[in-house]
Amino acid sequence: METMRVVVTGTVGAGKSTFVRTFSQNGVVDTERKATDDTSLLKKKTTVAFDFGSRALSRDMELQVYGTPGQSRFDFMWDLLIRRAHAYILLVAANRSSAFNDAREILTFMNQRVQIPMIIGLTCMDMPGALGQEHVMFALGYMNDKHRPPIVALNPNDRTSVFETLMVLMAHQILHGSKTQPGSMAAASPPISPTPKSTYQWPKRQFSAGM
Repeated sequence: METMRVVVTGTVGAGKSTFVRTFSQNGVVDTERKATDDTSLLKKKTTVAFDFGSRALSRDMELQVYGTPGQSRFDFMWDLLIRRAHAYILLVAANRSSAFNDAREILTFMNQRVQIPMIIGLTCMDMPGALGQEHVMFALGYMNDKHRPPIVALNPNDRTSVFETLMVLMAHQILHGSKTQPGSMAAASPPISPTPKSTYQWPKRQFSAGM
């Protein structure tokens, strides 16, 4: 069976663990522990290694999703996970502008190590103080449309939203070379223009197994 590995990264509270739990077909492997630092102001538990979930897309394809820790002190896990990934998603909580610089640092960290297909997912768009797509992209260092990755608004608690986000990522990977190897340092093709919602029609037969 062929395996595709996707990493979901982002700052604390962006929805990574929830995304993995919503996606997974089977039980989720998680390493959440009680938060003892400033993270406790946002949530009671935080990931200290990784979250893992998987789902069969067909008899011949399995999609594995790994959620990274959000804190930079666990960046050794960022490094370990991203080097084995075929693609990744950066989750950004749109209502927490104070964390935009941290999200940008994570983006820089990943791009210094690999050049693989990636997209940006905006969470908490329905929360008070949530900023728009253009503001967030500017904060992440994308000053204009040139070389921007696709961007989607998503709800990590909603199964349909999570699957639509993964469809955008997989379509993006197909457009920019489905043969991309994990941890590839080859130059990536110019990304497609950002879109709030994908119009890509994924073959239904791919989701026949348990979906």
